Amino acid sequence: MLYNSFGDIMRLRNVKNKQQIMDSSSYLVANPKDFYGKWKKVFGNSNPIHIEIGAGKGKFIIEKAMKYPDINFIGIERYDSVVARCLQKIPQGLTNLKIIRMNALEIEEVFHQEIDTIYLNFSDPWPKKRWYKRRLTSSIFLEKYDSLFQKECKIIQKTDNSSLFEYSICSLSEYGYIIKELSLDLHHSEITDNITTEYEERFAKKGNPIYYLVAMKNGKK
Repeated sequence: MLYNSFGDIMRLRNVKNKQQIMDSSSYLVANPKDFYGKWKKVFGNSNPIHIEIGAGKGKFIIEKAMKYPDINFIGIERYDSVVARCLQKIPQGLTNLKIIRMNALEIEEVFHQEIDTIYLNFSDPWPKKRWYKRRLTSSIFLEKYDSLFQKECKIIQKTDNSSLFEYSICSLSEYGYIIKELSLDLHHSEITDNITTEYEERFAKKGNPIYYLVAMKNGKK
């Protein structure tokens, strides 16, 4: 959740015992840079690793981990209170999920050639033109992602923001990605394997279309 609007940041209530929640959780990786290139050891297996940048309160990444036990999932979130809320929701015994508190700008310092899929769900659209480089599908971030992927690069995006979606299609295509799947109204499409986020459910109830794409490119240069 990097974030759909600044209003959502302002409405987020501070979690008074957030540090205690984070310190006591086995799901939080407090020193993620120590595991650069070693995330398979963290999970103790060689299963594929999927990451969600901007995991928010965790609905999507938790349900993904529960549904696909043979895939390892990592949720990345920047804000302490949001991380704490996410950690509180994780059921005990879920062995294929970890949470990281970090700024996405540092992501290439945490992973190296070990990620299979990146999820970008309802990221901050950064609407002003001078902010475009902050978008998670800008060339700045796409270049960072290059070193993360194990083999083929795969990005899955969902958003309610048409401007961000159009920008992402152009940015991904210019960077060499091929759009493999695309929907301008996900909830009324033939795509059935969809796990929703908190934002997604809110927007869908309002009747807003949800934009969706799957983009891929060869990870070898």
